[in-house]
Amino acid sequence: MPPLVGDTVTLRIESIVFGGAGLARLEDGRVMFVLYGAPGELVEATVETVHKDYLEGAVSRVVEASPDRVEPACPLFGECGGCQLQHMSYPAQLVAKEAIVREQLRRIARIEDPPMRPIAGAANPWAYRNHLRFSTGRMYGDIGFIHRRGRGLLKVENCPIADPWANDLLPKLQGKGAGLHQIQMRHNADTGSYLIAPRIRDLDLVLDTGQKEYRERLAGKDFAVSASAFFQVNSAQADEMVRLVGEALPESGDVLVDAFAGVGTFAVLFAHRFRRVIAIEESASATKDAEENVRQAPNVEVLAGKVEDLLPELIARPDAVLLDPPRPGCAPAVLTAIIEFKPKVLVYVSCNPATLARDIRTLCDGGYRLDSVTPVDMFPQTGHIECVTKLSLATET
Repeated sequence: MPPLVGDTVTLRIESIVFGGAGLARLEDGRVMFVLYGAPGELVEATVETVHKDYLEGAVSRVVEASPDRVEPACPLFGECGGCQLQHMSYPAQLVAKEAIVREQLRRIARIEDPPMRPIAGAANPWAYRNHLRFSTGRMYGDIGFIHRRGRGLLKVENCPIADPWANDLLPKLQGKGAGLHQIQMRHNADTGSYLIAPRIRDLDLVLDTGQKEYRERLAGKDFAVSASAFFQVNSAQADEMVRLVGEALPESGDVLVDAFAGVGTFAVLFAHRFRRVIAIEESASATKDAEENVRQAPNVEVLAGKVEDLLPELIARPDAVLLDPPRPGCAPAVLTAIIEFKPKVLVYVSCNPATLARDIRTLCDGGYRLDSVTPVDMFPQTGHIECVTKLSLATET
């Protein structure tokens, strides 16, 4: 009889997939994605969800442990959904993430031997997260994270991947969340600037809250970031990403298009290499921030709107295009416009190796050559992966 929700099955973990679960196979051939296993381990797993073609679950007991298994640093690991890989040593996490990117490029992009560079691991895989969003207990004001399966609030005293500044503040904020839905905390250690939103009205809290924006520092430049705007959560690895993007972009050129420009970081940081930079961003709050930030670079023009709408309408032919889309990747109209414009260099920053591989296939079919893919571990202890990819026009027309 096929396993049902709540049943325990014994499985061998084959590999780690994007998102951090282990891939295993049932006796009937169906795949089961198992949280908290390591490659090679024999485990007992509890079935949590049954789909038509696959199952999901979590390790309940390790029968044969991997030599890469370590004791998780967080007492809430396994209940909190923020981390998926604390049970694996950091070198093993990096190996697993490299393998995920390589497998996606082989399977989806259909590139048998992808030109991958070694993963850019973090010097410190802990205490890095500079942006946290806490849920609150509306009655008593407790602050924490929601259980990974939605089973209520997990009160948090300390988060091992959080910026130490945030952990120092947690005791002061506990009990102050009554009546609020969430509390957002953002901080940059270099500038000392921070944001705690929304405003917490408590006479005993000697701390400014309710800021509309704060200042981030990236590659030596400061950027205004609104409460609702996106910015990378790992400052040290964001600097490394900038370095890798800089290696991939041309040293000089006429026009750079920074698609999905966010608050304008890449546009500002690489404006000195180009006569003109066109930054395209859809988010209203990020566009507002970008317009303020590009005052540092007068040759940058910010266009507000969807990339798939604005990119095909550009008159200027770009020498290079920098893509940094959200997780779903690029809309077909974006890739079609790029293929028609034929910029010599594309730099694609991705947070989803599957949609990256899909878009690489389209671009290669449209006349581009994949030069390099560098995974970047922006989120240690989790199943998330960033990549910096360079493509070049294969033939000049």
